[in-house]
Amino acid sequence: MNFEFTEEQGMLRDSVARFIQDSYAFDTRCKIAASDEAMSRDNWQTLAELGWLSVPFAEEHGGFGGSPVDTMVVMEEFGKGLVLEPYLATVLLFGGLLQRGGTVEQQAELIPRIIEGGCLGAFAYLERQSRYELADIKTTASAQGDSFVLNGEKVVVFNGASADQLIVSARTRGEQSDRDGITLLLVPADAAGIERSSYRLMDGQLVANILFQDVQVPAADVVGEQHAGFDLMHEVVTAANIALAAEALGIMGQLNAKTLEYTKTRKQFGVAIGSFQALQHRMVDTFMAYEQTKSLLYRAVCELDGGGDDVAACVHALKVMVDRSGRKIFGEAIQLHGGMGITDELDIGHYAKRLMMINTTFGNGDYHQAQFSQLRYSA
Repeated sequence: MNFEFTEEQGMLRDSVARFIQDSYAFDTRCKIAASDEAMSRDNWQTLAELGWLSVPFAEEHGGFGGSPVDTMVVMEEFGKGLVLEPYLATVLLFGGLLQRGGTVEQQAELIPRIIEGGCLGAFAYLERQSRYELADIKTTASAQGDSFVLNGEKVVVFNGASADQLIVSARTRGEQSDRDGITLLLVPADAAGIERSSYRLMDGQLVANILFQDVQVPAADVVGEQHAGFDLMHEVVTAANIALAAEALGIMGQLNAKTLEYTKTRKQFGVAIGSFQALQHRMVDTFMAYEQTKSLLYRAVCELDGGGDDVAACVHALKVMVDRSGRKIFGEAIQLHGGMGITDELDIGHYAKRLMMINTTFGNGDYHQAQFSQLRYSA
């Protein structure tokens, strides 16, 4: 099978890589992380001008009409630079829900604004008790006339502090964990009755807990079908998991490259530590972990792009592999760098923290191992 990128994909990869090299040095990234929004509005506009915000959107909305492979290319390079701008939250989650389930009016109004960099979005799905279950929802949306009244709380909302628009999962019928009875609502982030409290995660990104108290939402602002939001959420999150795995792959590659370079320059007993056979074996192990993750990522992307029947199993397996390989690679990188590996002054620890956050987003390795086993057992 040919896994080579097309000429356009190669150009896309090279352009993102140049941006990371020229404009997203580690010191610059640290300053962005320490800023009030933990993102750069100027960088966001640059991403828009370069066309990267348009990659997954259909051409009729002004998008590039890209495939999951194109998204993978962008996210892998973003991983190498530890990019903080909310590409996942705004383009892949919020934009993905609109692309797949939005009305003609919602798509016409918001997707061009996302592409132009004028709209920041967020997907508010997670609750305190829900852990990794998308269907575990206590937030309610009660129908009143031609509107819904939204009440509840969402936590760890990616880009929730800076978002202009939110898509919120709410229960409109059924029991707390039923997949049926979930409705997705498009809500302005400054609507009356919304209270946001922001905080930073260990990887530097700013997230928010959002409280909804009697928020009025017109019935026309439903995204997808009423009571049938779970399948739409699941479809978008599946694609987002693959994109996150691509970001993780970029991070793993950087950790391996930086650690290999360090072992060539760090001397002990008068020789470079990279000359020690035991350390060479460990570097080979981390290289193999990277290659195994890459292979499984390509398998998952091909399944998703081709509409295969094995997408769910591939994604569960990929998340397990990202968890295991990521832990191995960042663990070895930190240990081989010695005490410097965990300092804020060195980028190694920051790569490790981002990998840990990716591993807990939409389910960690143990969760996806259980889901994979259940899927295979039920089949």
